[in-house]
Amino acid sequence: MTTLTPATAADRTGVSIDTLRYYEKEGLIGPIRRSAGGRREYTEDDVFWIGLVTCFRDAGLGIADLREFVAILRSDHTPRDRVVFLRERRSAMEQRVAALHRAMGVLDEKIAYYS
Repeated sequence: MTTLTPATAADRTGVSIDTLRYYEKEGLIGPIRRSAGGRREYTEDDVFWIGLVTCFRDAGLGIADLREFVAILRSDHTPRDRVVFLRERRSAMEQRVAALHRAMGVLDEKIAYYS
């Protein structure tokens, strides 16, 4: 099995080594293998999980939501449970987007007023 150093895993996933450690500490990835010398060794599976977590973080999910979703993925929850979770988060994101659009409209009005 090919393993990656923390620096290589960080480069491949676009996150810092500190972020990798944080994700592991929070239980979002891992457990990460250790070499005989105690150094972290990342696998392709770990890189996949890091990418998944990063994608959801970029979408605005908080750590608590991520912990919940990872628990759903790693347990015997049904695919329906996963879909329900994701639909609820999508709805929350849509509400945030709508609120941002409203705020942008107000900002546009202020810009027009002061121009």
